[in-house]
Amino acid sequence: MKCPFCGHDDSKVVDSRPTDEGTSIRRRRECLKCFKRFTTYETVERMPLMLVKRDGTRQPYDRQKLLGGLVKACEKRPVSLMQLEQIVDNVEQRVFSALESEVSSKTIGELVMEQLRSVDEVAYVRFASVYRQFKDINTFMDELNTLLKDK
Repeated sequence: MKCPFCGHDDSKVVDSRPTDEGTSIRRRRECLKCFKRFTTYETVERMPLMLVKRDGTRQPYDRQKLLGGLVKACEKRPVSLMQLEQIVDNVEQRVFSALESEVSSKTIGELVMEQLRSVDEVAYVRFASVYRQFKDINTFMDELNTLLKDK
């Protein structure tokens, strides 16, 4: 591992432990030339996942784009970034465990809404309104009535 301070190619691992989520390994390293310490993270390399949009176009799955949509839906709501990251982690786990190289945006959206509904109902309705592209107030009311009926 190259030292970020002096660029030397060799370092030693001083400490190694799993992260809190258990999805990566945190390694504390020491440069063998300048003796400064730095941290690296080791994660499992996942196969690339293509997202199939409604219009049939394909684009690479982007975790940050999904997280950004959730952040917008939860704006001014009592939902932490940690909760949103957990939702994305849960969705990714289900999608990647299917071992498919493509997933529809509809599948991703439904998985997100399933998770978001139990976290914050207002954020759920906001996300659903964009995701389901409510055409008018009646479609919006239908979703609200479904939400109220399921309570």
